[in-house]
Parts: sequence; structure tokens; C-alpha cells
Amino acid sequence: MEKFIIEGGVPLNGEITPSGNKNAALPLLAACLLTEEPVILRNVPQIRDVKDMRRMLESLGVLVEDLGDRSWKITAANVRPADLDPDLSKRIRASILLAGPMTARTGDVKLPPPGGDVIGRRRVDTHIWALRQLGAQVNYDRTFEFKAPNGLHGANILLDEASVTGTENAIMAASLARGKTILHNAASEPHVQELCALLNILGAKIEGIGSNTLHIEGVERLHGGEFTIGPDYLEVVSFVGAAVVTHGTLRIRNAGPEHLGMILIVLNRLGVNWVVDGQDIIVPADQKLEIEPDLGNAIPEIKTNIWPAFPTDLMSIAIAIATQAKGSVLFHDWMYPSRMFFVDKLVSMGAQIVLCDPHRCIVTGPARLSGEKVESPDIRAGMTLVLAALAAQGTSTIRNVGQIDRGYENVDGKLRSLGARITREVEQ
Repeated sequence: MEKFIIEGGVPLNGEITPSGNKNAALPLLAACLLTEEPVILRNVPQIRDVKDMRRMLESLGVLVEDLGDRSWKITAANVRPADLDPDLSKRIRASILLAGPMTARTGDVKLPPPGGDVIGRRRVDTHIWALRQLGAQVNYDRTFEFKAPNGLHGANILLDEASVTGTENAIMAASLARGKTILHNAASEPHVQELCALLNILGAKIEGIGSNTLHIEGVERLHGGEFTIGPDYLEVVSFVGAAVVTHGTLRIRNAGPEHLGMILIVLNRLGVNWVVDGQDIIVPADQKLEIEPDLGNAIPEIKTNIWPAFPTDLMSIAIAIATQAKGSVLFHDWMYPSRMFFVDKLVSMGAQIVLCDPHRCIVTGPARLSGEKVESPDIRAGMTLVLAALAAQGTSTIRNVGQIDRGYENVDGKLRSLGARITREVEQ
């Protein structure tokens, strides 16, 4: 196990380029199972979750070649049903993304239950519902078994929730299903859009990309192609937060500002702003950092919701920023009952936070944070603790940084390039 040692109170200055979107890379890798021909993916983030997905693909007979410069060539010419390693599947939530393409391609796949962050129950019922509507038989007895002995067929599907991975599984399966599929209440996050774009490059027929209603005309087969993964907007906003809480100036190159509109609206309410310069964003040091009250001077509420609303994965980053902003704000994440169960670590560093219930907390700032020894519980909370440590006076130790490595590539190296005093050490 490794840990970060961070000496806080140092402004971050300079420029960085974010890695490829982790939440796009995982379904894009799964989508390569749908064709026998080679697919080249560029800007693949070199993070633990992506490497674990690669290992799962290789266990199914997929050939993955590293072409250098973060490019992989994936060839699924000889895909075979296989029993996936349960321990490997439990390491990442995205293992469930194999269900759709493998059912479509081979008609038979067994999958252990998926894992991922411990932020509360993360149901897979939407996946099962969608695949059953497409003609799959699904059984569960500690292991999922998906069968389609007669192949898949198109369907008019209304998802019971706009599940991102549920939508992605349905899209991949429907791409090779007979006939037309209409997918209602579909998720529309940037990574869902990237999956659709890749599949269309490979010969799929998907319309309505970016909306919550997708029209998918199934095709007999897909061919090969190339695709470049876009920037990880979660990493972009995490580094925005790092610059803001340390009062530094930062240019983030190739930041994908077209996907950041609602996020900027929410951060504006915390007194945060940035300047768009082409595909770059510039975070100035002179941030207002004052919480904007609602009408009547009421305490404002920042609430997560489905895209294009404020995403749940950025809730913890916004909380870290709020600890350094003047005023009070209520945060409400209704999606996951354990998302807030890291705020006690910020409180131990000096943050003024009241945990109202598993879904809500009130933050009052600005708070003077002090260095502390804490442990990273999941990817996003872990990065939030890094931000708090960068803003704090004194030295902090963050343990279990392997959780952070699951979603952020070389985060300590990138921070050091901006002037942060951060080292990585092995636990003794």
C-alpha cells in the first residue's frame, strides 16, 4: 500500500493536459468485443481500472497491443466464453460492461458481480431489464449468466433510470441486434456520447446522440476503426479545484469546455470562475470564493442530478472548494447513500461541516485547514482529500492512494509539475 505525503499552503501554477476520460475508456474497450477486426484507441488513460479491464479482455481471448503514446490496438477475432476472475471483477464497476457486447457476440457469458467504489448500493437491475427486452435470458445465482441462443432483436425500451452503464450495455447489445431499437430515458454523459461515436465509426447506426432518446438500427457485423478518447472532465474539474483552494493560476489544455457548462454554473455559486481560450481553460488566482445565496438570502443548495445537471462524481470536489469559500451551502447527493461518508476526514482537518444525513451536508467557510493523517475511501473522496491537504497548513499523510490511482493517472507527478510538495511513499 502506498501513501502521499503533502506539505500544504503552496499555490499551484503552470499548465497541465488531462488524461483520457476513464469513464469513456472502459466502455470503449468493452465495445471492441463487438467486432473481429482491429480497433485502435488513442489517449487511453494509464490507470488501474483501465489496466484491469484490459486483463479481463485478455482473459476472453482478446489481443491488446500497446502501440506507445497511450494508444492500444485491440483485436477480438478469437473471443471465447470464459470464467472471469471474481477478484478482478470486484475491483471495478465496469466489469458489468462485458454483458452487452459478449451476449451480442457469443450469445453466452457468465459474469461475477461487479465491484467498484463503496458509496452505497449500485443496482444492476437496469442492465438486466434492457438486455431481457433485447431477447437475452438472464439468470443470477451469485454469478450472472446471460444467454441469447436465438440472437438478440430490437425493442422499444424505456429504462427505469438513466443509468450510464445500463445505457452503454443496451447500446452495445442493440448495435448487433436484429431490427431497430429505441432507447428512452437513456443517459447522455460525454462518455456515452463517445461510445456512440466509436460504434458509428465501426459501422453501427445510432441516431440521437447526446439526447435521452437513441435510435439504433442493428447491423449484422461491425468493422475496425480508430478513435481518440476525449479529456476526462472529472480530472479537469479536480485540477480546477486544486488551483482554486491554493490560490494559484492554472491553464488546462484540451479541457473540453463544451462539456463543462453546468459545472461552471454550479462553481460560480461558490465564487469560482475560469476563462475559456479555444479548447483550454484558464483558472486565475483572483477567485471571489464567496457563496452566492439564494433569493431572500437563503442558504443555497447544490444538488446532483443526471446529465447535463451537476454530476455526482464531482460532489466531493465541490465540497472541498466550499470549505474555502465565504458563506454556507447545502450539498445534496440523492444518488448514493455513502457518498458523504468522508466528510469527517475534512472535519478532522478543520473544515466546518455538518453531516445532516447520509445524503446531505452543510459546509460553512472559509475554514483554516491543518495537516492530518487520513485514508482515501474511494476515487473521488481520495482526490478531495488531496485538495484539502494542498490547501492545509502543515503536512498531511493520505493513505490507500491506490484508490486514487484507479481514476487519476500520475496525479502526484502532475501536481509536482505545478509546484505542489507531494511525495509518494510505500507504507512500512
